[in-house]
Amino acid sequence: MKLLAKFNLILLVLFGAGALLISQLSYNFLVQNARREVTQEAELMMASARSVRDYTAEDLKPLLEQNPQHKTKFLAETIPAFGAISTFNRLKQRYPDYTYREVSVNPTNPEDRATDWEADILGYMREHPDRKLMIGDRDTPTGPALYLASAMTADPQCMECHSRPAAAPAAMIASYGPDHGFGWKEGSVVAAQIVSVPMSVPVGIAKRAFHLLIIYLAIALLVTIAALDAGVYFIVIRPLRLVSDAADRASKGEVTPAPLPVRGKDEIATMTASFNRMQVSLAKALKLLR
Repeated sequence: MKLLAKFNLILLVLFGAGALLISQLSYNFLVQNARREVTQEAELMMASARSVRDYTAEDLKPLLEQNPQHKTKFLAETIPAFGAISTFNRLKQRYPDYTYREVSVNPTNPEDRATDWEADILGYMREHPDRKLMIGDRDTPTGPALYLASAMTADPQCMECHSRPAAAPAAMIASYGPDHGFGWKEGSVVAAQIVSVPMSVPVGIAKRAFHLLIIYLAIALLVTIAALDAGVYFIVIRPLRLVSDAADRASKGEVTPAPLPVRGKDEIATMTASFNRMQVSLAKALKLLR
């Protein structure tokens, strides 16, 4: 095996081991980074939904309640959750993997009733009122999912519709009945905003970034090996080949070969200069013998 081939084999082993280690570490880092990115997007969606809720409660609801139609027909647009969910459904066209729910164990609309795992989150938030935001993972039939949950407490505006049936708008009672959505206590955790996204989303982001990283590493490896091969050839192999050729000619009886060029002050240059001196000494010795 030639010297350059041995050198390339050593480089491939070293770079391969380094690339394997880097790839393992970088993949875990990329997954965590993608998870943070998805979490930040979910937090932004949740903040946007809360802003829509505030706008509905403070600006839109008072205007709609002045509509005479609201006295006989309940307008869902007066509910802050309706505006938040409607806005998110439009946003979902761009982010189809994300889901948003505003859930309660005692909602006015049965569609907003918490499922078992959502009810567990609500129960935990009631027992730990200092935990305003929860981030976690859960198993689903389609695979693991990441969720963000934000606690929602009953404020005075909520109590207008959820304290007792007699205080609620007649149109709301006509639409949803008097049996659920009441008995809320002001200041208590009564609902939660929950944004869910499959873990396949951050994992997919991480895999795409990981594939690009592997491509860049492979390109860097090839470029590095090519540059090192060129350096080894011109700095080591080519001068050694010149010395080898000159030694071969001397062994065949060439008495006065031209001296080899000496460039630099490294070990190759020192060897070349020594070989030139040996050639001169050999030529003088042969002349004396003749």
